[in-house]
Amino acid sequence: MKNAVFLLSLLVLAVQIQAQTLDELSSRRVSLPNGWQLTPVGKILPLGDLPLNIAVSPDKKMAAVTNNGQSTQTIQLINVKKGVVTDSVIIGKSWLGLAFSDDSKSLYASGGNDNFIIRYTVRKKELINADTIRLGKPWPEKISIAGIALDDQKKVIYAVTKENNSLYAIDLLTKSIISQHQLGGEGYTCILSPDKKILYASCWGCDKIVVFDTYRQQITGSVPVGDNPNDMCITSDGLYLFVANANDNNVSVIDTKQMKVIETLNTALYPDAPAGSTTNSVALSVDEKTLYIANADNNCLALFDVSVPGKSKGKGFIPTAWYPTCVRVVKNKILVSNGKGMTSLPNPYGPNPNRRGDDVVYQEGGREHKIKVQYIGGLFRGSLSIIDHPDEVKLGLWSKTVYNNTPYTKEKELISEGAAGNPVPQKVGDPSPVKYVFYIIKENRTYDQVLGDMTEGNGDPGLVLFGENITPNHHAIAREFVLLDNFYVNGEVSADGHNWSMGAYATDYLEKNWPTSYGDRGGSYPGGGAREIANSKLFFWDLCKRYGVTYRTYGEFVDDDGPALPVLKNNYCKNYTPWVQSVRDTTRFGQWKRDFDSLLAVNDVPRFNSLRLINDHTEGLSLNKPTPFAHVADNDLATGMFLDYLSHSPIWKESLVITVEDDAQNGPD
Repeated sequence: MKNAVFLLSLLVLAVQIQAQTLDELSSRRVSLPNGWQLTPVGKILPLGDLPLNIAVSPDKKMAAVTNNGQSTQTIQLINVKKGVVTDSVIIGKSWLGLAFSDDSKSLYASGGNDNFIIRYTVRKKELINADTIRLGKPWPEKISIAGIALDDQKKVIYAVTKENNSLYAIDLLTKSIISQHQLGGEGYTCILSPDKKILYASCWGCDKIVVFDTYRQQITGSVPVGDNPNDMCITSDGLYLFVANANDNNVSVIDTKQMKVIETLNTALYPDAPAGSTTNSVALSVDEKTLYIANADNNCLALFDVSVPGKSKGKGFIPTAWYPTCVRVVKNKILVSNGKGMTSLPNPYGPNPNRRGDDVVYQEGGREHKIKVQYIGGLFRGSLSIIDHPDEVKLGLWSKTVYNNTPYTKEKELISEGAAGNPVPQKVGDPSPVKYVFYIIKENRTYDQVLGDMTEGNGDPGLVLFGENITPNHHAIAREFVLLDNFYVNGEVSADGHNWSMGAYATDYLEKNWPTSYGDRGGSYPGGGAREIANSKLFFWDLCKRYGVTYRTYGEFVDDDGPALPVLKNNYCKNYTPWVQSVRDTTRFGQWKRDFDSLLAVNDVPRFNSLRLINDHTEGLSLNKPTPFAHVADNDLATGMFLDYLSHSPIWKESLVITVEDDAQNGPD
């Protein structure tokens, strides 16, 4: 009886401790504009703009981080034991690749679209630029170095690239290229087997691991894995290779003797969740019994017991900060780079298309002040989480916290909240009077820029640029129908914004590459369907096709050569002007009207219609171009003309019109 009372007392105490810890975590919870919440555990260290990779020195004393965002790019050196940044050096262009020398005295870093690798000497906890290994001329020569791997004994460094999609072997003594091999798609990274005889390269764009014999300098085979394979880790005996597959929410476990996948680990929060966890980094514990997996879009690590190959078991989750891009292990510490840091941020001094320059001038205290434009592309700062390996009780607590942080559940795929009588059904399959959807995508404006002067909403009139005198139709529509003053877009810029708008997801390729493009550091534009690797698995049009819903697009994911996606091949208006800013949106309205009338006449209006009205993007203060006010007024008029014409058509009472900005990058909010 005494033992029972004692055990009960321990249980009550454990529950109290757990409740207190949950309360502590909840008290630090940060809400993101996308509906997710953050309760990162461990020590948090500020980093630079978009940290993508961590390299741990062989002596385990240091870690290096490469920050590859839109704004200033840096390489940072961190004292792991003290958890402090000891040095930060600016690098013009960089992307992912990092490797320490065997003696921990040198660090190699990818120069991205500069098409070279920089060697830094590590001296007195500082990084000193010591050498440059060039693979070619800088961009626009298409090479773009991504991940690298070092064979220090042979003085050979390997690199994979994502513009000419190659694997390079480079002699460090002569700084000459030993060999170059085509991967078949964009490369992400590469890793050497422990004996250095085999190099494994993740082919991001062709969904396989390329196997390379370092002695013969030949590709000897490949192993098919999941969609968008990226980061890898390997056991110390070289027998098992773990590969993160970003677009499939999983990790492939490869038996390197058989050269085949023997197991696939589902890392999502729910077993049959749709693509969107963005599994993008892996690391093994020191005893190699636990695999840590970074789920970027779930803001967590997934943990698996991998002690028995082929029979791995899920252990739980660890909450991180926003968009974890890399996980590494140093002794009993887990290091996690969080690409977007701790929180979203306001930008009251955001861009203004009616102003030149990168500075904002404002008055305060009777004096003029200048600050740098708060551009969303470079506004966030990443962070490093330093986490102690959790015991079973703590992992259970942290797992519960991860689920508390997510707005997604399986039930919400079929059921949503809403007012009774709403014509948009709250349950999939319920009847609705809506038979036609018109989805209008516009460009780059913020709520406060356009609707901040509406007293009915939660806006800042001091930030209004295109108010009711410029956008009377938008204001009238908001008053008559719905304002949505606390609606937030997921996209940061147009490159990812159109994927979010049309597919509710931006792939890891898109998230990790648009900052390079928008930072004027070269690279092919990754958005708008321009590169297959950047495309989501499913867009609205794919779902329409799957379920037999007719669809048509007007300019969205269409360029001068036609549709950018196969699903749109015979489902777009050929006479609708895509991205040409010299063509007014009111002209586009006329193009849509003619097409709509012809379809209406034969009772063949598609059930889902996507339209792109682009001119609220503006052309800034470009010479001999319409002013930003003229462009936005044209866009406003076209929107009003569209709604007016549709409202006088016979299908008006069966129609739903949705208008959204693809992103809010070009203004304050």
